[in-house]
Amino acid sequence: MIRFDDRVAIVTGAGAGLGRAHALGLAARGARVVVNDPKGAAEVAEEIRAMGGEAIAHAGDVASEFDVTDMVSRTMARWGRIDILVNNAGILRDRSFAKMSHEDLRRVIAVHLLGSAICSHAVWPIMREQRYGRVVFTTSSSGLYGNFGQANYGSAKAGMIGLMNVLHIEGEKYDIRVNALSPTALTAMTEGLFEEAASEVLTPESIAPGLLWLVSDEAPSRFVLAAGGGCFARVMVAETPGICLTGDDLTPEAVAAQADRIADATGAQELQGAFLQTEKFARQALAALGRDGS
Repeated sequence: MIRFDDRVAIVTGAGAGLGRAHALGLAARGARVVVNDPKGAAEVAEEIRAMGGEAIAHAGDVASEFDVTDMVSRTMARWGRIDILVNNAGILRDRSFAKMSHEDLRRVIAVHLLGSAICSHAVWPIMREQRYGRVVFTTSSSGLYGNFGQANYGSAKAGMIGLMNVLHIEGEKYDIRVNALSPTALTAMTEGLFEEAASEVLTPESIAPGLLWLVSDEAPSRFVLAAGGGCFARVMVAETPGICLTGDDLTPEAVAAQADRIADATGAQELQGAFLQTEKFARQALAALGRDGS
């Protein structure tokens, strides 16, 4: 039974949609919840209190260091710890790249990526001192796979994966587990994008069970969970074995000629750190020269 008794959770963008479902789900299983959102936070906090839970509302902007510092300070003053951070806040300013203004680019990245980093940075020392923490970033299929008109949003969401990977490594010895959620749900941000039948099943509430697992005591770490309509899958970045060219064969023409072998996914691996790729290439290059690459 996954429970969050005596745990304190901050959920950003929790005034509606996915964030609200996450906050209610955490509260229903015992968590004390900080409901963050410029709109709707007070109403969701009151919903939690009405069901017998504990919650406070905070209307701060996640892209503001001042607001985030205030939110974390108020949380610590009230409950003395922060165990869970769900980075869910986000906005959309969709336009084709040719028509996208620099402000549209900056603001979306500021809220999604920088806001998640600012919130995570604010709770990080607390989690390190506690030797316990659970952090979730909200990525998106637009960042993982691309979507027309979302260069700003897709860039921010792809950046979440890099941030997750690094914080997983840095937080491991403190039992800070860091994951990402890639949700597909009907919310105010996606209204009108789905057919009616799909809208009936792609609810925020169908995502929340996956989120609750990602922030539980037995959570994984560096796990990208895709979720929608009660369906769940893991997203992975894997690297093919590839090829190694030496001497006169080290030409762009040879790379082009070997493209199929480079792309062959047989034996692909999910690397666990940046230098593992360096080690792999060094080992292969030395072996191709007949030298010890072990």
